[in-house]
Amino acid sequence: MSENFAVDVDNVFKSFGTIRALDGVTLRVRQGEIYGLLGPNGAGKTTLMRMVVGLVAQDAGTVTLLGRRMPDLDILSQVGYMTQQAALYPDLSVEENVRFFAAISGSDGNVDEALKAVALDQRRKSVVATLSGGMRQRLSLACALVHHPKLLLLDEPTVGVDPQLRVQFWEDFRRMAAAGTTIIVSSHVMDEAERCQRLGLIQYGKLLAEGTPDEVRATAGTANLEDAFLKLAGSAPS
Repeated sequence: MSENFAVDVDNVFKSFGTIRALDGVTLRVRQGEIYGLLGPNGAGKTTLMRMVVGLVAQDAGTVTLLGRRMPDLDILSQVGYMTQQAALYPDLSVEENVRFFAAISGSDGNVDEALKAVALDQRRKSVVATLSGGMRQRLSLACALVHHPKLLLLDEPTVGVDPQLRVQFWEDFRRMAAAGTTIIVSSHVMDEAERCQRLGLIQYGKLLAEGTPDEVRATAGTANLEDAFLKLAGSAPS
């Protein structure tokens, strides 16, 4: 793998019973890049992310993170993963959750910095069970980034987050990427896709197209990214 790639996914397949979740996906993500996985619910985005971090084993193909062939538990301390469904401890406080996730990553982290980044520093003593869905989403992001990972995977991170904070999240993502953090973010929201440096369009477990938003539009021959996805999805073999 070239040292310029933080993630190298090579021809991976994954089936759950008779359902083919990933069908020969190959993609490479450069260091310090914001890479967007774009597709509808059920397209295979979450399965691919879970495979990248070693939570799901591929049936075939290889996954390499930061130069290390997966599965490799030693590399996971350098990876942050925000799941689609908040993986939090409801009986613990906001601060206790962040400290716990920092500890299991092998890092003291900067809890104050992480909580301020998601505007929860004033709720640090609140029990998670009392938080709204949007606040839990923000806390999940804090838990994923508290140890300053080199690779950050975000599965639809802005679901339930108010518009103003969503803009702030993306400003933070750009700042982290500029500092060298590689970010893979899944979404089915087109305006978020426009914020990514490169995109992978997924449908039915297949990678339909890859490139910058402009390159994807050019491939589809349309000026609108949503139209480009619909056109490419409609022309993809089943």
